Amino acid sequence: MRSLRSHDGQATVELVALLPLLGVLAALLWQALLAGETVWLSGTAARAAARAVAVGRDPLAAARAVLPARLERGLRVRREVDGAIALVLHVPAALGDGTLAPVTARARFEAQR
Repeated sequence: MRSLRSHDGQATVELVALLPLLGVLAALLWQALLAGETVWLSGTAARAAARAVAVGRDPLAAARAVLPARLERGLRVRREVDGAIALVLHVPAALGDGTLAPVTARARFEAQR
């Protein structure tokens, strides 16, 4: 006969209790990776758009050419007064279909003749 104070299965109960915390931690890590990728690619796309302007091409098409399709939603490219290109991307949400904060990157190249 077993005692009511037996500890059989205690590790299983503790693991099951920690699973939601591990899920939230994994989602936060994934979100951080998505945000980092968006920041990195926004700089790359801004440089591509600025190069396109410098040689007389379409900056929006150049930016889209270097971005994955999932980041093109909400993409904005504008020329600023000083001749730079400002590119705005939205960080995609790790869960769901939404977006989070916008990321702005700037780049400038002198016009080529």
